[in-house]
Amino acid sequence: MGMTDPIGDMLTRIRNASRVHFKSVDIFFSRINRDIAKVLLDSGYIEGYEIKKGEGDKVWDVLRVHLKYTEDKKPVLAGLRRISKPGRRVYVHKDEIPKVLNGYGISIITTSKGVMTDREARARNVGGEILCSVW
Repeated sequence: MGMTDPIGDMLTRIRNASRVHFKSVDIFFSRINRDIAKVLLDSGYIEGYEIKKGEGDKVWDVLRVHLKYTEDKKPVLAGLRRISKPGRRVYVHKDEIPKVLNGYGISIITTSKGVMTDREARARNVGGEILCSVW
């Protein structure tokens, strides 16, 4: 049986792993998960990511996300929330893109020009589907 919400699974794995202070977490690889990890890396919320090819009995690729912590061992990611879900998609016009915590956090938006933050979408003057909020 296939997974119905790979983005929600990714966010849950990252949230749970950061709460118990794991150094990294393995997530099923997909292009959208890779693009979200790239946005999180560019925004400074994670340390990095790498793609592990399936070996032996593993036929699927794995996206390994390296989590980031402050000097006093607190997770940089304070919160993640899935906005658009498989049962209810949330689309916004370029003028209606909401700010997360008054600009403290970011929204990750998938647009016709790729996956980007809410700030980039406002600068490029595009709207799209809000995938999640990060703070």
